[in-house]
Amino acid sequence: MAEIALSSSIRTNLLSLQRTDSLAQRTETRLATGQRVNSAIDDAVSFFQAKSLTDRASDISDRKSEINQAISSLQAANDGVEAVDATLRQLKGILQSAKTASTTEQTALQTQFNTLSEQLNQILNDSSYQGLNLLNSSTAKLTVQFSDSSNAKLDVQGKNLQVSSTTSGALFTSIGATAAGSLACNIIAFSAASSVAFTSASVSNFDKGIARLDDAITTLRSTAADLGSNVTFLNTRLDFSQAYVDTLETGADKLTLADINEEGANL
Repeated sequence: MAEIALSSSIRTNLLSLQRTDSLAQRTETRLATGQRVNSAIDDAVSFFQAKSLTDRASDISDRKSEINQAISSLQAANDGVEAVDATLRQLKGILQSAKTASTTEQTALQTQFNTLSEQLNQILNDSSYQGLNLLNSSTAKLTVQFSDSSNAKLDVQGKNLQVSSTTSGALFTSIGATAAGSLACNIIAFSAASSVAFTSASVSNFDKGIARLDDAITTLRSTAADLGSNVTFLNTRLDFSQAYVDTLETGADKLTLADINEEGANL
């Protein structure tokens, strides 16, 4: 077959059509994806700069989830502190009533006191979140890492606020080696052994118990203040992380997003 001869003008027109088709496909892709740069072929510099920013944003987003969980852990501990505080105030009210109560009333009050006092450790042991309890162990620790590229982190050391059945425990100041008996006996700081009951206690014994409960409430307030300040800081860090992620993603968009109006006009 004879070869078809193409004139210079025809060749120019064909090349123009090919370029037009290529540009139309590129514009359609940009309109479909909303991206001016979809791969390194489009613009290697902008593509890899944008990828670096989005990768960083993704890392920070992962840390945001950890911060949220840490906040929940601290809030669980704070809930426990508030419950123990309310229980201590109930115990204090019982002791105040016992000072002027009759023998029969004191017997009933002691039963209430013993029942409530035994709830203190149970509340503390139940104040865990995902296996972490910051109230019943001084070795427990919450660590929140804020970044992969720096050592920025927050450590929250746990406290042992449990009350021992034979000694004062961490929540109360020490009674001494001679103290023994029930938890109620230790809180009130009777000088005798566990056989001592409300009915044989003097007003001064009840006052000692009230003073010890006041000291314990003060200890709880300090713990609550520490937990609250850490929650406040974590919320601040969470807000910063969200703003930082938005900034990184916006920067990446500036490098890769297409101008839809311009691309529509091009098409």
